[in-house]
Amino acid sequence: MTVLIPNILSVAGVDPSGGAGILADVKTMSALGGYGCAVVAALTAQNTQAVTHIHPVPADFVAAQLDTLFKDVRIDATKIGMLGQVPVIRVVAEKLSTYRCEHIVLDPVMVAKSGDMLLEKNAVGELREALLPLATMLTPNLPEGGVLTERRPPENLAEMRKMAEILRKKMNDQGHRWVFLKGGHLPGNETTDLLHDGDVMITLPGQRIQTSNTHGTGCTLSAALATLLARGLTAPQAAEQAKAYLTQAIAQAHALTVGQGHGPVNHFHGIWENP
Repeated sequence: MTVLIPNILSVAGVDPSGGAGILADVKTMSALGGYGCAVVAALTAQNTQAVTHIHPVPADFVAAQLDTLFKDVRIDATKIGMLGQVPVIRVVAEKLSTYRCEHIVLDPVMVAKSGDMLLEKNAVGELREALLPLATMLTPNLPEGGVLTERRPPENLAEMRKMAEILRKKMNDQGHRWVFLKGGHLPGNETTDLLHDGDVMITLPGQRIQTSNTHGTGCTLSAALATLLARGLTAPQAAEQAKAYLTQAIAQAHALTVGQGHGPVNHFHGIWENP
């Protein structure tokens, strides 16, 4: 019996330092047994300390990339990251609706680790209206959840549970859809995440790792989820394994010496020899 290696698509921005965006996504997909494909939705001049410039990719060229890819390559899951502008959000939503990808993991990227804005303020409403109904898994952090729900970010686990319920109601009710709400912004040493499908609320506990190497953690998690879902895991299984993968990638990031700011996680911690 031939086992097909899944093809995973990242629609996101380019981070030249390799810690976030498409480069981080493809590393994650490769490490977890998927074949990574990419459609460039935005260009950035970026390192571990700052985003100095953003160059939007024209929406018609994003459309051309998607059309050309889907007409030739079987895509088993799609991860959406930085889109940046309203026209790009619209064309991505249109094309993914047309090609009916089974798994769509939406990471609503708004702010870089450095604090620089990656999504135009006038694009938030479009993201909420056009992409949330398409997503089969939504992966906001707490500030992003606050923007999407127009509420203040949760400050404790009880408020996180309420936000997960509100976010799930904003998604399409057709099919099985999940919210993976990331709790890394909560105070304290616990990093509890929640997985919610409208009925079941699953708690994913974790402990904070004291490190500055956290650049691209959201990109890495969402790419891991897309890959594991495409490999046939259930959403709870994928969530548990994706979080475990990311935790080890953070814990083993000290093996890398990339930049002087928020360094990247170690995507290949399970493959490379740790010096």
